[in-house]
Amino acid sequence: MDLKELKAFQAVIQEGTFSKAAQKLNYAQSTITNQIKRLEKELGFQLFVRGWEAELTPSGQLFAKEIDQLILHWHFVLEQSQKLQKEEIGTLNIGVIEPIAVSILPSILQTFRKQKPNITCHFIIGNTDFLHKQLLKGEIDFAIAGEPVMNTLPFEELYKEEMSFIIAKQQADQVGTISLIKELYEQPLIIGGESCLYHMKLQKELSRINVEPFTYTVSQISAIPSFLKGFPSVGVVLSSTPLSDEFVKVPIEMEDPFIPIGILTHKDPHLSLENTKQLLLNLFRQEAEQFTCS
Repeated sequence: MDLKELKAFQAVIQEGTFSKAAQKLNYAQSTITNQIKRLEKELGFQLFVRGWEAELTPSGQLFAKEIDQLILHWHFVLEQSQKLQKEEIGTLNIGVIEPIAVSILPSILQTFRKQKPNITCHFIIGNTDFLHKQLLKGEIDFAIAGEPVMNTLPFEELYKEEMSFIIAKQQADQVGTISLIKELYEQPLIIGGESCLYHMKLQKELSRINVEPFTYTVSQISAIPSFLKGFPSVGVVLSSTPLSDEFVKVPIEMEDPFIPIGILTHKDPHLSLENTKQLLLNLFRQEAEQFTCS
């Protein structure tokens, strides 16, 4: 079905005759007649009763009631398609780990919106293991996360997070002094879930010295400080975790407390909104660089 055919039919309805419709559209009358015949063939039913007058068939009357909306919808779809081609509209699904979501993402989104105000972004927050699985299933376009264990996807490091041990000031007397990692067994630990990279890294560190403290796991790292206020324990968070002055960091040395954070992408990148993806990724790169320098 062609837009010209629809407009020809609309003009005949509005003008009342084929000849007047031809004059309005600057066509020969035979052109209008042929366009109507093609439209009827494509629709599979006759629009007009054959004769000199533009008399509609019952099917033609029903079609005539919808022709204006049909043409408007055609123009809308065409306009949206052109915007999509220019990457002015569309949707990106982005996975981010929690530290990114609470630190640099708001600033990135503010800058991104100025350049792409009609691009919708869905942010999925989870740990690296979860986001890795989402990427493999094609549920997200890319992720800002750690590098997964046994990773097979492209990974570009942006910066390094550092593990940090914290206690609540009000519980400091009950927790006591801790300076060595082997002393952690004396207090319960509150740490992210077992599939979190930093949880696995700490377990590896503890296994070297045959220490296994009692642990409580919390899926949301930013919630860990709240647990410490009413429960004498040591929290294990990341250096970027926002902390109030109610908490103090415990200077415990580790062999390797750092966790690389970066861009995790598909092996075969999708071509849709590719320029927009690169714009957003560059904003993450710039913000991560400032974040590590601050």
